[in-house]
Amino acid sequence: MHTPSVDSPPRPPEHRTAARATGVLALCSVLLLVLVMVKWHPLLTVDGDIADTTHRWAVDEPGLTHTFRILTDWVWDPWTMRLLAAVAAIWLVLRRNARWAAVWLVATCALGTLVQQALKAAVGRERPVWPDPVDTAHFAAYPSGHALTATVVCGLILWLLHHHGAGRALWLTALTVAVISVVGVGLTRIWLGVHWPSDVLGGWLMGAMLVTLAVTVHQRYRL
Repeated sequence: MHTPSVDSPPRPPEHRTAARATGVLALCSVLLLVLVMVKWHPLLTVDGDIADTTHRWAVDEPGLTHTFRILTDWVWDPWTMRLLAAVAAIWLVLRRNARWAAVWLVATCALGTLVQQALKAAVGRERPVWPDPVDTAHFAAYPSGHALTATVVCGLILWLLHHHGAGRALWLTALTVAVISVVGVGLTRIWLGVHWPSDVLGGWLMGAMLVTLAVTVHQRYRL
């Protein structure tokens, strides 16, 4: 007897997949935000233990600490990331004639800045304080602006490369650089003692949420 072939179920549209990811990331972000605001003791304990350990390492390894300061203050600084996004926006306009996509990119990065500044003001979390600090930072701690900005910019650029059909070599190079940048900037902020680990985690989660939200908008309206 001939058995008819069964077609695989159609894949959901990309914007629906991104929308579901946005929901999951938003839920995780809100949960972490609540735990930070209510000063949940187990979270504070883990934050403190990790921060104490990495600060001892930072004091004991001044050469490595100096390298991390250069990376976090220049290579992965939020303004460096915003400049990278501006270059990508110019590329979209000049090489792809995609003006609305360029506006979408700049607007998402601006939204990320507004979100992190608003949350810093609302939460008002104090940064770690050390008798022998290896670096300083201003404003409130939660969420990490460095982690959030790097996640947004690197995530959007990776998606644009995928969307415009970048070659395998370019894609793998960009992916490697993006992962190292996003993970690296978060770890340097903890190492330098200017953020609690949950500040960085919050920045990563909210940054990823903004990326998936932006992708949902881009796909839905075909920018």
